[in-house]
Amino acid sequence: MKKIEAIIRPEKVEAVRKALDKSGYPGITITEVEGHGKQKGVVQQWRGEKYRIELLPKSKIEIVVTDKDVDRLLESILQVARTGSVGDGKIFVSDVREAVRIRTGEKGEVAVG
Repeated sequence: MKKIEAIIRPEKVEAVRKALDKSGYPGITITEVEGHGKQKGVVQQWRGEKYRIELLPKSKIEIVVTDKDVDRLLESILQVARTGSVGDGKIFVSDVREAVRIRTGEKGEVAVG
């Protein structure tokens, strides 16, 4: 099993959620987060004064999937989240050793689906 964590633009959340739902993975966790990448935030101007916003609003989407579904779901996220501009975000994939469905006690891939 793998955990996919996608840090994306907030305005892309609904499109990614729909794409994942369409791909057969409706189980999802979405968190509003703040952060920055290489650009270290953005410089904006207001009433003639420039100021730097270092932490930008982002959304983090987390899903746990079977190994066979990783590539397909990564491609779904990439297709709808990419704008081609700085700040599109990142996707991280990590191993999940175990999953347990609390309600039934089921373990492993059965608990994910």
